[in-house]
Parts: sequence; structure tokens; C-alpha cells
Amino acid sequence: MSEASQRPEARSPRGFVDRRARDLAAEREILTRVSAVYERYGFEALDTGAFEYADALGKFLPDADRPNEGVFALQDDDEQWMALRYDLTAPLARFVAQTWETLPKPFRRYAFGPVWRNEKPGPGRFREFVQCDADTVGSARPEADAEIIAMAAEGLGAAGLPTGGYVVKINNRKLLNGLLATAGVSSEGQKLAVLRAVDKLDRLGADGVRLLLGEGRKDESGAFTKGAGLDAKAAEAVLAFTAAGAASRSETLDAIARVIGGSAEGDEGLAELARIDAALKGLGVGADQAVFDPSVVRGLEYYTGAVFEAELLLQTTDDKGEPVRFGSVGGGGRYDDLVARFTGERTPATGFSFGVSRLASALRAAGRNLGREVRGPVVVIAFSQDDMGEYFKLVGELRAAGIPAEVYLGASGMKAQMKYADRRLSPAAIMLGGDEIAAGTVTVKDLDLGRELSAGVTDNAAWRAERPGQQTIPRAELIPALRRILEA
Repeated sequence: MSEASQRPEARSPRGFVDRRARDLAAEREILTRVSAVYERYGFEALDTGAFEYADALGKFLPDADRPNEGVFALQDDDEQWMALRYDLTAPLARFVAQTWETLPKPFRRYAFGPVWRNEKPGPGRFREFVQCDADTVGSARPEADAEIIAMAAEGLGAAGLPTGGYVVKINNRKLLNGLLATAGVSSEGQKLAVLRAVDKLDRLGADGVRLLLGEGRKDESGAFTKGAGLDAKAAEAVLAFTAAGAASRSETLDAIARVIGGSAEGDEGLAELARIDAALKGLGVGADQAVFDPSVVRGLEYYTGAVFEAELLLQTTDDKGEPVRFGSVGGGGRYDDLVARFTGERTPATGFSFGVSRLASALRAAGRNLGREVRGPVVVIAFSQDDMGEYFKLVGELRAAGIPAEVYLGASGMKAQMKYADRRLSPAAIMLGGDEIAAGTVTVKDLDLGRELSAGVTDNAAWRAERPGQQTIPRAELIPALRRILEA
């Protein structure tokens, strides 16, 4: 066997991606902006380990036959199964149960970091991605839900989405539960079938969902999906419920009240939404940021009360300029049963989560990429090995002044070094030859200006005089000159 045939193929594992400076800068900028919002709301940062004991992951618990089903798991030397965290909520529930006696109550925390899912990857679906969550544990007040919603809306705005570019849609599982109870539906299996049918409303429309609420639906391929088994009256009531949205949140509540028929659980859900509405109004969150939408059912089998989903409204295009729909960029709700898995006692909790990578991709598709202008360092051109000491003295001065800088350490000549600086999106290149060293001067080439002029953005003589493309200046004036370039 030849040496070449024994070499491993350079390839990324399926569902994992490499990210360079532009993507990382966009995600870091989003996290910085959103974290500032969360901290203004009084939420505490928390970081938990990448691994959790597998039994802490609830429905994602590996079994003896398939220890990696849904998660990436391994057996520790004490024979306990550990798994890379699937989300940031299960670790929070474990942490709260473990430290409850020492925590301020309610406990308000935010967290961000990578999560891992051992699932089949696909377009836009990765096995590793970054999430950002905020949760309140220990408050059953609907106002806690409202604050999470307001914070989510403000966080999405801080991340770069303009007002009108997103909306947080709000529902409550108790409303649909009350409606189904009135219709005589009591089994959890039938309730879940109704939820799954309603979740397909955007894709199938009312007629398709009507079939799935009843006996079932045959798709274009001929495959048959068994329905929820509701009678015609109950199916129409569900469809009327999902269509009860209106221009204002209060009008939507009135429309829902007319549909759900006054069941005890439905009335409880309405009362909770009314309190959320009052708190949102107090927080200044209008209908252009958050609405009540009875068609939002995603995750309702997991959540115990209010549920919310952030939808992107901006026009987005793919790399080929074709329109593409992103839809949801985050979601959350009230989950009062999760901590009880550890303690046996119901502990109220509510939270919101969004995928940072997905939001960064959505912003890029909408032409609002936060990482578009990732600046490289100032590059000091290396003319002579004999002058390396001078080059490093200069670059040290720039770094001490807070200006990112590097000495070119490749083996190429002047032209290739300038091309290198341009590819790094460097704001400027510094030339320090023998004549400049002797005269105590430096030559500065404004690469930002060169890129602007080459793109034909401007030909204004006054602007060019203010930021000339290349100038030789006293070395003592270098740092102010670079700052003018960086700040322009």
C-alpha cells in the first residue's frame, strides 16, 4: 500500500461546519448585543458543562440498545452514560434542582453556547450549533412570560432585526385543551394528533388540516396519514380557533373567547393571556412586535401554558438571489414540569431560545450581515530580513495603542504582500524601507480607500484629500493617521 493511499481524506464530519472570521464575528456580535439586553433585564449569566448525565436529558435518554439515539453519548469509567447537551434547558433544570436552596427565587438566568444533536443533517440543519436562552424559574405569574416575550423582542431588535422585520407570536396550550375538552377529546394521543395537524397549517392550508383533523389525508405520492379522528363539528371548531387572530391583541382575545366555548381550562388560558397583554403594554411592546396567534402550536405537547414563537418577516434571498423563507428564528414558552423530573415537585418556569447560527444566516439572507465588514489587522510590509527588528518595534507600538497589527512573515515579495493585506481586509499597509527608517518616516497605504475607489463608490476630490490613498508621514504621526482610517 502506497504512502498516499494511507493518508486520511481531509473532510468535515456530516452536520458539522467550519466557520471563518466573518461568520464568527456575526455570531459574536449577536451574542454581545443580546446579552446586553438580558443583563439590562436583570438576568444572570450561567454556563453549564458540555456534558450532562444522559438520564438528565429526559426524552432524549439513551437506552441500552441505542446509547447514541438523538444525542452523542459515551460511557464514563464509572459506567454512567454521559451525553453532549442537546439544548440549554435540560442543564438548567438539573442545575436548579441541584442548587435550589442556594438560589435567589425566582432564578433568572441567560446562557449561550454550542449544543449537539445526533440527528440526520440536512440543508440548514446541523449537528452542532449555538443557542442563546433566557429563562425565569420559580415564578408562575403570567407577567414572567410577558417579560420573557418583551426581552426576546428587544433582543431580536438588538441583534439587527428592525421593527416590522420580526414578530413574536403568542398562544397558550390551555386554550386548545379547553376547546378539545368541550369537544369531548380526552386522550393525550388524540390531542397530540390535533396539535400535529394544526402545526401543518402553513404548509397544507385549512383544507389539508381539515382532513388530518378527521379521518386522515392522502398526499400527492399516495401515502396516507391517519387523522386525529375528530367529527366534523369539532374539526371546524379547531379551524375556527386557529383563525381567530385579529389586528390587536385584545381583539384576538375576544375572538378566541367566542370560539372556545367557556371551558374552565380555556378561560384560565384567556385570563393568562390577558395578564400577558397588560404587562406587554406596560413594557411598551406593541402589536408590531408581539401578537396573539392561536395557530401557533409548535411544542405545545412540551409546554404547559403560554407558548411563543419569533417569526422573521424580512424579505430574504439565498446565494443565488432567489427568495427563501426562514420562518421561525426562535421560540419558547412555559414549562412547569421539567424541574419536577429531578425533585418530584412542580416548579414553574418560562423561557425563550433562539439559534444564533440560524439568526446570523437569516440576517445575512436579508442583507443585514453583521459580519460583513470583518476588519483585518494593519499589515507591516517586510522588505528586508535585516530590518525585522524595526518592523517588530513598529508593530509593537501599534498593538500597544490598541490597533491590531502584524508583520508579514511569508516569503513573498511586495506585490504579493499587498495582495495578502487586501485579502485580509486590512484597513492599511505600512511600508518601512531603508529610506523611511533613516528619515524617521513611514508610508501608509489606505487600503479601505483603495477598495472604495475600485468599486466606484466615490470620486469626490475633497473626500480623497481628507483620506489620501498613500502618504508618507513622520513616524510620530502614524497612530493618529491610522485611527482616522479606522474611524472613517
